[in-house]
Amino acid sequence: VRKYLDMTDFNDPDPMPKEPAVCPKLEPYKAKIDEWLCEDKSAPRKQRHTAKRVFERLGDEFPGFDCSERTVRTYVAKRKVELALKKPEGYIPLVHQPGEAQADFGAADYVEAGIQRSGKYFVLDFPYSNAGFIQLQPGENLECLMESMVSIFNHIGGVPIEIWFDNASSMVTDVIRGGGRNLVDRFVRFSEHYSFTPVFMNPASGNEKGAVEAKVRYSRNNLLVPVPRFLSLKAYNEELLTKCDKDEDRAHYRHPDETIEDRFKQDSKVLRRLPAKPFDTAKYERVTTDKWGKFTLNAGKHSYSAAPEFAGQELWIKLTAEYVTVLDLNQCEIVTHRRLYGDDVQESMAWLPYLKAISRKPRSLRNTEIYSMLPENMRTFLNRCQNTERGRVLKMLCELTERTGFDSAVQTVNQAILYNATDPESLKTLYRRLYSDVPVLAPLEITDTMPKVVQFPANLESYDSLLRKKVTT
Repeated sequence: VRKYLDMTDFNDPDPMPKEPAVCPKLEPYKAKIDEWLCEDKSAPRKQRHTAKRVFERLGDEFPGFDCSERTVRTYVAKRKVELALKKPEGYIPLVHQPGEAQADFGAADYVEAGIQRSGKYFVLDFPYSNAGFIQLQPGENLECLMESMVSIFNHIGGVPIEIWFDNASSMVTDVIRGGGRNLVDRFVRFSEHYSFTPVFMNPASGNEKGAVEAKVRYSRNNLLVPVPRFLSLKAYNEELLTKCDKDEDRAHYRHPDETIEDRFKQDSKVLRRLPAKPFDTAKYERVTTDKWGKFTLNAGKHSYSAAPEFAGQELWIKLTAEYVTVLDLNQCEIVTHRRLYGDDVQESMAWLPYLKAISRKPRSLRNTEIYSMLPENMRTFLNRCQNTERGRVLKMLCELTERTGFDSAVQTVNQAILYNATDPESLKTLYRRLYSDVPVLAPLEITDTMPKVVQFPANLESYDSLLRKKVTT
């Protein structure tokens, strides 16, 4: 009674957070879910598991898994708060017309042929139907943009009427007061070739194309988690388009009675026809090589080799999203490099033309500029070779480089130095040991059941008589 007589605050107490109820059937899988979420801490922030992705992986990796997606979502939400992972974000519904699309890039890591890379992925979203298509790329330049769009156009069999973009420097050179834009000439020709109207958002106003912003997150969380691993980027991009098609078989978030696939049919009806001739998305430039037959791109940060016979000459280069192809003035290919990305100083060296050049004049090796460019272990090995053998050794190194790359030739040379081998036959044997699938046979066990070898005393008199007979005749 005294408690209520002295009370002055009759407000309801603050609501206490209710502990989410988790289905007991999820108990056997909690450790695995926690493992995935803990691994996300070291994964790129934008490539972490969503509750939907966790639910899908449980169904794929555990036969007999029968918990509901709602149960998984409840547990994942609870654990993400406890592990201080990224909180979910909201979405603002917008109204759009069929045939309208929005474009944007997202960042994603991937592993290609065992090599970890940090790249980008292009997303083309159709807000009316919520259909989206993505392509993974090594960068975000104009070549990556146009190649991605052409692949998607060909896949869906048409071109959107209108596409919304950010003011990326790959397309826009100047933003003019009043809403105008000065555009890169190649992008203008690309948009005219495919007959779509580019629309650019106000600077720093990504919310104006919120549909594709949401699709960038959705695509990353559902198509790029865990970090993709593949051998060929081109083949993987074809696989991604197939996955995008399958993703359309779900209810539209604002029209639950219709699937995304049903609504995309309305988008498809108004798409513009593909042009009879595809657009060449590559960029062509003229460069001048230095005395070593090399040239640089990206403000001198990225260096590429041509060939020693083209030192100090003008050449053409063809730039695509993945490759840099060096051409002579007659447009004949000299060598192709994988395109370098990033702001660090990097070099791509195609050694085969250089090794072939010095193999033709092995005696002048030490007096050539190519000799100083070789790795130190390669120079050490060639110095140990006899003059009569050096030409054959260089030809063998050319052959190994042509088969599996210069790195494999260098590793073979390292083994040759270790065994003090300096002849081409030894190089070939060491290479086969390193890079060929030669089966290793287990040692033969001697058992009592095996017949014993009877040794006879050596008698060479009969052979001597035959030899003498041959000499007399």
